[in-house]
Amino acid sequence: QVQLVESGGRLVEAGGSLRLSCAASGRTFSGYAMAWFRQAPGKEREFVARINWIGSTTRYADSVKGRFTISRDNAKNMLYLEMNSLKPEDTAVYYCAASRFQYMPGSDRSADFGSWGQGTQVTVSS
Repeated sequence: QVQLVESGGRLVEAGGSLRLSCAASGRTFSGYAMAWFRQAPGKEREFVARINWIGSTTRYADSVKGRFTISRDNAKNMLYLEMNSLKPEDTAVYYCAASRFQYMPGSDRSADFGSWGQGTQVTVSS
C-alpha cells in the first residue's frame, strides 16, 4: 500500500485560495491513480477530483469544476489540489486517496481507492 499524508488545510475567507498537498511513501507512487475526496460534518464523503497515474487525465465533481485543479509530481511523490474562489460550502476535511491497484482505470468511487491519508481540515468563512 501507499502511505499518504495531507497538509495545507486552514481557515480561509470566502473567495480565497488554498493549495493542499499529499505526500506519498511506500510503494511506487507513479503507478497509482490518485484522488481527493472531502467530508463535511454530518455528510457522507464525496468525490472532489481525480487524476490518472501518468497525470494526463483529470476529472472533477461539478461543484468544484473550474475552481479546483488536481495535479501530481511523480518525481517528488506528491499530489496537489489547487483551490480557488473558495465558498463556505467547500468547508470539509479533505482526504487524498490512492487506487487499490496500479494502472487502474479512473473512478469516482471511494471503494476503488485502497489507501487514504488522515485528512486535512479546510474551513471557509463567509
